[in-house]
Amino acid sequence: MKVKVISVLEDNYMYLVIEENTRDAVAVDAAVPKRLLEIVRKEDVVLRAVLTTHHHWDHARGNEELARLCPGLRVYGADERIGALTHKVTHDQELTFGAIRVRCLFTPCHTSGHMCYFMWEDGSPDAPALFSGDTLFVGGCGKFFEGTAEQMYTNLTQILGALPKETKVFCGHECTVRNLKFALKVEPENEVVKKKLVWARQRDEEDLPTVPSTLQEEFLYNPFLRVTEEPLQRFTGKTDPVEVLRTLRIEKDNFKKPKERLNPTAVLAFDWGLFSPFLEKK
Repeated sequence: MKVKVISVLEDNYMYLVIEENTRDAVAVDAAVPKRLLEIVRKEDVVLRAVLTTHHHWDHARGNEELARLCPGLRVYGADERIGALTHKVTHDQELTFGAIRVRCLFTPCHTSGHMCYFMWEDGSPDAPALFSGDTLFVGGCGKFFEGTAEQMYTNLTQILGALPKETKVFCGHECTVRNLKFALKVEPENEVVKKKLVWARQRDEEDLPTVPSTLQEEFLYNPFLRVTEEPLQRFTGKTDPVEVLRTLRIEKDNFKKPKERLNPTAVLAFDWGLFSPFLEKK
C-alpha cells in the first residue's frame, strides 16, 4: 500500500492510495480532480473509488467531475450532502480494494456526517494508515461546527485514540505549525512540543508536508489528546476531560497569531487623511 500525499488549495491534502500489486487506487478527499488525475496518470494506476471524509467543498468539490470523467467510479461517504455519492457507509463498515482493507470510523462533530478511514493490508509489515479528515490534525483537532465536545471526546479517545499506536495519521489540512504554537501556549514546558514545532517550522520553510505523524506521537504533543494530563487541567482550570476539551477548543478558536505591523508610512498617511478621498462613499 503506497500513499501519495497531494497538496491542494490553500492548505488542504488529498491522498491517492495505491494497491501496488493490482495498480488499482482509491482517492481520499478528491477536491481538485485535474491534479488528482495527473497523479493517477503519472503513477500508471486505475482510480476505482473516492472516499470522502465530509461534505465541505474543500474536501468533496471534485466528486462530480471525477464521476463524469471516470464512469463507474464509486464514491463513498456518510453524508447525503456529499456530491456524487454512490455508497453511503456506516460506522465499522469494512471495504476491500484488492489487498487494501478499509474500516469506516464515524466521527461526527466537525460535521454531523464526518467519516474517517482506517486502512491496512493483512500480513504487511507496514503500519496502518488513518485518514482523519478534519477530525484529528497533527497537533490539533477540527472545529466543532455541527457537534459537541462530548462527541469529539468520544472520537479522539474511544474511536481514533483506540487504534494501534503505530498508525500513521494523514489529516485533511496542513496546520501543524499553528497547532503546535497553541500547544506550546498550553504546555510551555513540554519538550516534545518544542522539538516538534522546530521540526514543523523547518518543513514549512522547505515547503514540505508534516504528514504523516503517528498516533503514538500525537499523544505526546497534541493537547486535544492529553485532556487527562495535569498541565492541561491546570491551563483550562477544569478536571473533567470533556470540559478540558471544550475549554481547549474555545481557547484554540480564539488563539490568534501575532498581527503584522502596518507600514509606518501607511499609518501616517491614514492619520493625515491622505486616503480619505478614496474611502468616501460615492
